[in-house]
Amino acid sequence: MTNGKERRQRTQNLDYVIRSAIAGGVAGCVAKTAIAPLDRVKILFQAQNPAFEKYSGTFTGAFKAGREIIKHTGVMGLFQGHSVTLLRIFPYASIKFVALEQFRAILMPSKVKETATRQFFAGSFAGITCVIFTYPLDLVRVRMAYVVKQENRGRPSLVETCSQIYKEPAAASYSKILNFYRGFFPTVAGIIPYAGVSFGAYHIITNIFRFDPIISPYTRANLQSIGPNDRRMKEKPPLKAWAELICGGVSGLIAQTCSYPLEVTRRRMQVSGLLHPDKFVKFMDTAKLIYQSKGIKGFYVGLTIGYVKVFPMTGVSFLVYERMKILFDID
Repeated sequence: MTNGKERRQRTQNLDYVIRSAIAGGVAGCVAKTAIAPLDRVKILFQAQNPAFEKYSGTFTGAFKAGREIIKHTGVMGLFQGHSVTLLRIFPYASIKFVALEQFRAILMPSKVKETATRQFFAGSFAGITCVIFTYPLDLVRVRMAYVVKQENRGRPSLVETCSQIYKEPAAASYSKILNFYRGFFPTVAGIIPYAGVSFGAYHIITNIFRFDPIISPYTRANLQSIGPNDRRMKEKPPLKAWAELICGGVSGLIAQTCSYPLEVTRRRMQVSGLLHPDKFVKFMDTAKLIYQSKGIKGFYVGLTIGYVKVFPMTGVSFLVYERMKILFDID
């Protein structure tokens, strides 16, 4: 039996799938919780919420917006919509990392074939897979984060938000479920460069950090006499926590830069139901509105927050996932 077949059989084992799903889900929840306040502010900027548009475009704008939120709704206002984020991110991250391991086994059946290009495609396919299953929860989260508290009205609940989206007349002649997929296509278009570049860059950067010129061919040959688990640790030793954070963070910055215009377009389409509940706003129409409003800069609104947010998020995500893989013995 070839190594490729052995690897596919191992990754397709139910026990392996469950372990990788838990590892991915935990990593995603920890990372998202760490940056939840920045995520709330970024959504308000991207969707051009009138109450917060005055703060966008400046370095200190994110902090001023955060202070404004705390003033009116308290610290918990920074986490508005985060409960839905956790409901979404656990299955999202679980599916993403499970799919990633499966696509890696198919595209990279041996160590020789573990290239940045194959990592890119494995990451892209994994990203598309998880978006298909979890997109409605992302839409609900954005809607909840977008709404600003008004007098005599509390923060919107999960049930209220879902009910409002479902009742919007845009999908009257189709299935009401389509209301939960506003902005779906730019999301898929954006996840390909984001997930692909993220995993591809992470592969390159971690290999650079792991490079050790001291190990001789003789030492490498002796690895064959060591047990499989010990050999794996020596061939691919875990990075220090700080190095793991840097590798994940830098890969996230690169991926964010490549996919950000599509993310902004997606956010505008997601909140369009609040402004135009009777129709679906098209991708090109949304892109034109953004360009007419603020030019090319409009596609990069909130990017500063995106950079501040994505570095710790991807760094923590990769760090926790790699540690969970060691804990659960996921090769």
